Amino acid sequence: MKKSTLLIAAVLSAAAVHADEGMWTLYDLPQAVYNQMQGYGFSVPYDGLYAGPDAIKNVVLNFGGFCSGVVVSPDGLVFTNHHCGFGAINAHSTVEHDYMKNGFFAKTYADELPNEDLFVSFMVEQKDVTDRLSQMGIYDMKPSRQADFVDSLENAWSKEVKQKDSTLRLEIKPFYEGNKYYATTYRDFRDVRLVFTVPKSMGKFGGETDNWMWPRQTCDFSVFRIYADPKTNGPAEYSKDNVPYHPASWAPVSLDGYKEGDFSMTIGYPGSTSRYLSSYGIRERRDARNAPRAQVRGVKQEVMMRHMRQSDAVRIKYETAYASSSNYWKNSLGMNKCIDSIGLIAQKAAFERKVRAYVDSTGYLKGKLDFDELKRIYDGCFDLVKSRTFFGETFYGTSELAARAIRVHNGMEVKGPKKSKKKQYVEFEDNSEHWDEATDKEMFAVLLDNYRKQVPAKYLPDFYKTIDADYAGDCRKYVDYVWANSVLMKPGQKIYINKKSFMKDPGVKMGLDITAVMGDLTAPLQAIMDSIDEQERYLCAAKLRMEQDMPNYSDANFTMRLSYGQVGGFTLGGKPSGYYTTAESIVEKMKKSAVQPDYFAEPVMQQLMSASDFGRYTDKATGKMQLCFLTNNDITGGNSGSPMFDGKGRLIGLAFDGNWDSLSSDIFFDSRLARCIGVDIRYVIYMMDKWGHADRLLEEMFRK
Repeated sequence: MKKSTLLIAAVLSAAAVHADEGMWTLYDLPQAVYNQMQGYGFSVPYDGLYAGPDAIKNVVLNFGGFCSGVVVSPDGLVFTNHHCGFGAINAHSTVEHDYMKNGFFAKTYADELPNEDLFVSFMVEQKDVTDRLSQMGIYDMKPSRQADFVDSLENAWSKEVKQKDSTLRLEIKPFYEGNKYYATTYRDFRDVRLVFTVPKSMGKFGGETDNWMWPRQTCDFSVFRIYADPKTNGPAEYSKDNVPYHPASWAPVSLDGYKEGDFSMTIGYPGSTSRYLSSYGIRERRDARNAPRAQVRGVKQEVMMRHMRQSDAVRIKYETAYASSSNYWKNSLGMNKCIDSIGLIAQKAAFERKVRAYVDSTGYLKGKLDFDELKRIYDGCFDLVKSRTFFGETFYGTSELAARAIRVHNGMEVKGPKKSKKKQYVEFEDNSEHWDEATDKEMFAVLLDNYRKQVPAKYLPDFYKTIDADYAGDCRKYVDYVWANSVLMKPGQKIYINKKSFMKDPGVKMGLDITAVMGDLTAPLQAIMDSIDEQERYLCAAKLRMEQDMPNYSDANFTMRLSYGQVGGFTLGGKPSGYYTTAESIVEKMKKSAVQPDYFAEPVMQQLMSASDFGRYTDKATGKMQLCFLTNNDITGGNSGSPMFDGKGRLIGLAFDGNWDSLSSDIFFDSRLARCIGVDIRYVIYMMDKWGHADRLLEEMFRK
């Protein structure tokens, strides 16, 4: 009896410790996790998270399919990060009206700016459908076939949902490496308008110098508004007749602040983690994906930045692409550093030996989970994956010339008479507002030269023979020739795809060569990936069975997740980090802008941050204006813009970053070092008040 009691106590203790990390689904939140949240100071009832019209989940949204956000007013006002709104802000910016540089505030509803293709999604319902899919035979299929099956089933079930409510859609996604499947129903709003943004000097303060770093002072927020059908208060395509959306509930904004040890919770849409990944998969991630990605992006970004600094017009065209590229350039570097510094591959290998022993002793998945086979498969495809990463980073999402050369062979809409093939054509829209010819040429030429140096000769497209034979190996001369002589870059040109001239076009020929190599790199991986996915699924299943007495969360997959923890810093090398930054600290950095341009801010910002009295925005305990703060909440990409709630469910900040010392957290959560960096909501409101004079928005949020 005594032994049994001790065993139960040990299991409960392990569960409580384990529950401190994690990205938990709300509809089936384990009771042990909720109990731990209460122990940290969470006072909202269990049902107040997911169920009912006032549930916290109802105020959190998926922002644009890439970030998170929160509704903060009865008139559909939305807070997210500045870097989440970056693309929308940039799209409205011109040299004459540079909202990115100067900021923006819509003084009336009529001034709020619509954004093409921007949407927000609210989760309506989530449920486990694993048994239904299992009965349909999903686990008798290869992983690649499973994805196609799920897609078709998702379409069928979505139609059923839409028949009941046309404003809804349904997604089916794998959880726990495909050992479970959940169906999630969403309601999308597609009329989302820009309302307020601070200048980039504050919204991206610190730039790449401070990205992923602590301490931070970045005022990383922007404000949008959801618009709805005036008759139904439901989703509607953009119309000047739409009106502000009136949600059933919204997040209350708190100016009371926080102190070390206080409860903190984020709810948002984390994009992707791989914490069940094997040691062999982590090695591949480090050496065949992260390292090549960082290498190519470093080369590309140097060219982009040089051109951006020479011209505001070029800066406006490229700064969104640069920000996106540089974010995961630095992430890849930081993740690799952390993988090595904590010996993560060795740690994973040691855990896998425990799993192997469990399988051997219990017989669970015996004959299916094969560690030797998993190692053999990863080793066999390592060089192929590495070359494919170099290929993708070089030819996709970089040059407009390369993009058009590839697209012309891959699914463009064919126009012209069906009866006359010679008159059939494709054409590119004029998107010259998004790229600059000189920048595009140099960037592509530099990347071509770099690619040759990084991959085996068998993965060089055939046009490299032309570069060597006709241009003495000079990639820049080749790019200049293709640009000048290809119909692809001629504005307003119809490209007749069935005429003899089509295949003689140098840009078309280049695209065909690129597509051929893509096939060489992709086809061999398809069967290999099926085997890897199956073994990784078995490994996850064995872990879950071995730890069945502990709550386990699934890897992030851009569905709504809850993370809980406490406000507080970390200690590294015996030095405490502190858990908040102050107005004084940003002023000190601003003074260094002559030697570090990322710390530049307009004089008015220095004045605002140098105030002798911050009034109601001053923290009562410290007497300081606090800017950013740390919690041990579990976050990753996609969580940007996630609301940070206190124990009463009140908004105290917006999550916007993690710290450099724990960038391996996508594959391993280090509870000692992993921290979430948030912008204090008082800093947000202060800037809206004192810089933006956004009285109408403040009244809207704090209306009784």
